[in-house]
Amino acid sequence: MTVRTDPHLALVRPVTPLTPGCEECLATHSPWVHLRLCLTCGHVGCCDSSPNRHARRHAVADGHPIVASLEPGEDWRWCFVDEAFV
Repeated sequence: MTVRTDPHLALVRPVTPLTPGCEECLATHSPWVHLRLCLTCGHVGCCDSSPNRHARRHAVADGHPIVASLEPGEDWRWCFVDEAFV
């Protein structure tokens, strides 16, 4: 995996997950595949493999482009704007 410098990293803050699962899926009782943590505000959303893709929707709607995986054993960050690992 190639990691590169990204100008959107300036939006990364120390965050704590706001919910134990995808916030929107929990509210609607929808399933998810994997969880992503917004590194700007702590929103927890579901991945692009999930039916609702809430992490991407949050990134676009709120302008928070960088997420981290919340999956055990995974340690990576993704920028939705640049479609790249950062």
